[in-house]
Amino acid sequence: MIDSLHKRQSELANSNKQLEFLSNGIFKNGELTTFNNKIAETKQFPLKPKKLEVLQINLGYMCNQVCEHCHVDAGPDRKEIMTKDTMLQCLKVIKNTQAHTLDLTGGAPEMNPHFKWFVEEATKIGIKDVIVRSNLTILRANKKYYSLPGFFKKHNIHVVSSMPHWTKGKTDKQRGSGVFDKSIKALQELNAIGYGMPNSHLKLDLVHNPSGAFLPGNQVALEKEFKKALLEDFGIQFHNLFTITNLPISRFLDYLIASENYEDYMYALVEAYNPETVKNLMCTNTISVSWNGFLYDCDFNQMLELPVNSNLKHISEYNEETLQNRNIITSQHCYGCTAGAGSSCQGNLIP
Repeated sequence: MIDSLHKRQSELANSNKQLEFLSNGIFKNGELTTFNNKIAETKQFPLKPKKLEVLQINLGYMCNQVCEHCHVDAGPDRKEIMTKDTMLQCLKVIKNTQAHTLDLTGGAPEMNPHFKWFVEEATKIGIKDVIVRSNLTILRANKKYYSLPGFFKKHNIHVVSSMPHWTKGKTDKQRGSGVFDKSIKALQELNAIGYGMPNSHLKLDLVHNPSGAFLPGNQVALEKEFKKALLEDFGIQFHNLFTITNLPISRFLDYLIASENYEDYMYALVEAYNPETVKNLMCTNTISVSWNGFLYDCDFNQMLELPVNSNLKHISEYNEETLQNRNIITSQHCYGCTAGAGSSCQGNLIP
């Protein structure tokens, strides 16, 4: 499976080829309005940043899973990993930034050999909220990760966990055989130490991505269904469910092309465009840092190799005032974040 994905990736060549693919076809032929023209209709182009609140740092593309919708194209064979030197540069920025949230992503961020050290140093600096985006199964992968739940609790880490569905069939179809059972065990372990329980300060949120070429359902309704099913079937509790729209890049774009769903999916995103979401887009209050320290408006732009529109491209050159004066890079994939109620790493952008 991994070989076939990388073969397909090489056929598209790289992220720049994916971007070229997105920019042509139905958009080039004038059948659909480009995203930049769409937000210009409401005088929101160019998109500008607001006050920085979140530093989202990708600790590496290595992961113990190979999920079919993964926009990072993560997997066990990926070698890209953030070094300690780059982490030190990030810590210097964290110490001086006005951002209140550190959002750690991957791959599986826990697989970075310096993960625990980095979290400990970041919490010493006084960052208010440290988020770890966990795939859950890493907590049960092998003995060296068994201590992670206790580590999370010790440092009051906000755990945001991938959980496609409350049923085994749909979860394993998207994330691989055995993922559901391991995820359930991990959630039960987190519950046992206080995560996700009513009135607990140990935050446990779940993330739902659709498994096919369609937009996610209503976030409030899905959260109720998830909570009811997981509590009744497994005694599991959690705080919030975030629904995230799959953006047409990386592995999901490969799927759309292979299944001949690309045009229909892009039409669906464009038709569901909601101008009210634009003011709350995560790229307006977030800076994304890649595993090698380069700066992006969001992790989707990171995967398409679209760095920030600034002469400051790397964390070692970081200057918040300069970056606040940039224009945010937008393109056709941004329709994914502005469809319906909107989509971000924190779920819907509007109620």
